[in-house]
Amino acid sequence: MKKMIFALTLCLLTQSFRAQEKDEKYPQDINKKHELKLNAFSLIVFSSIDLSYEYLLNKDSSFGASIFFNFNDVNSTIYFPKKFSFTPYYRWFFSETRFARGFFVEGFGMLNSYEDEIYFFNGNNEIKSETNFALGISVGGKFIIKSGFTAEVLLGVGRNLSKNNNDFLDNEIISRGGISLGYRF
Repeated sequence: MKKMIFALTLCLLTQSFRAQEKDEKYPQDINKKHELKLNAFSLIVFSSIDLSYEYLLNKDSSFGASIFFNFNDVNSTIYFPKKFSFTPYYRWFFSETRFARGFFVEGFGMLNSYEDEIYFFNGNNEIKSETNFALGISVGGKFIIKSGFTAEVLLGVGRNLSKNNNDFLDNEIISRGGISLGYRF
């Protein structure tokens, strides 16, 4: 009986040390389920704001939403036709030992709005706009350091569900991507 109690106590102590080692090794995983991120790529290249919030469900999945605003007008030097998008998403992570990081696959929906200037030969230019909803898939990787700061690389593609009302705007295929920096709390 004493041997059985000793063996059981030894097993429990071993498990508690392993759990404590994990907590010391990955402190950013303890009771932290929220992330805020800024897409630095969009900010630098397109002078646009792309903010994201992500909620971590468990070590394998998360869901979140991203909102994109492009403040440039049609006549700016670097022009990107997407003016606004709201993108809810669900991610599935493939890391065995880490909490919601590493390689992931993402399914997303995107409410998007485009604006472009149409040039005519007679000089009467028009600005056309369109709003649509798309479904798509992305792949990426998320990296996190012990203090809780995150870096993420993402690339995805989707298709708008409704047909264009304008023959001039060809926005049937949409893209999602960037390099985001954030914080897990």
